[in-house]
Amino acid sequence: MQNSEYCRELEGYLCQKNEGHLIRIVGPAFERVCGWAEQGVPLALAKRGIDQYCDRYYAKGPRRRPVRIEFCEADILDLFDNWRRAVGVGAEGGSPDESSHRRDSLPAHLDRVIARLTSRRGGPWRSEGFDAALADAVRELDTMRTAARNARGHERTRVLERLSALDARLTAAAIGEIDGETARAMRAAAQEDIAPFAARMTAADRESAAAAAFERRVRDAAGLPVLAFE
Repeated sequence: MQNSEYCRELEGYLCQKNEGHLIRIVGPAFERVCGWAEQGVPLALAKRGIDQYCDRYYAKGPRRRPVRIEFCEADILDLFDNWRRAVGVGAEGGSPDESSHRRDSLPAHLDRVIARLTSRRGGPWRSEGFDAALADAVRELDTMRTAARNARGHERTRVLERLSALDARLTAAAIGEIDGETARAMRAAAQEDIAPFAARMTAADRESAAAAAFERRVRDAAGLPVLAFE
């Protein structure tokens, strides 16, 4: 996708979020958004960053002014950092930049994911099996939360391993909820997501990154938080 097309896509999306009020992406704003495209920020992720900012803005009460694309930059880049870590690509196609990782405490992380999963129950993906998987995850996380408050050394490592296993189990449950056509479309979109980095990666790394990007798309579609904790 050309930079100008990328900008126009976000311009149109922001217009929708502004209830039809068009704010042109021109001048310095255009250069800034082109920079996101050149960094490889997936378009869908940039739109989700816009959603996040607008959700907070609207929650404050009646709008006083239309949202500009610049206001959404922090959300977009924060999501991009998280996406790169999850998929396994760095700014130069290598290892993710750990220096940008904001490390929360393990108990705070567990509180957040429990709240997300609890609010997720009753969401758009409804099946007996998936709802049961969510309920089981919340119960297990509640148990972990107590142990995590004072976990050190091997005990903390065991909690982190359980979190990673639970994360994989929930992701697999979400993948099981989508049909073949949707899965193929998501895999194709995942290939597009990693395309800006693919030329600098080995074949094995590309395959791993594409699989991770696909799982990330499924997770986002299902409204699942990342349970694993580094």
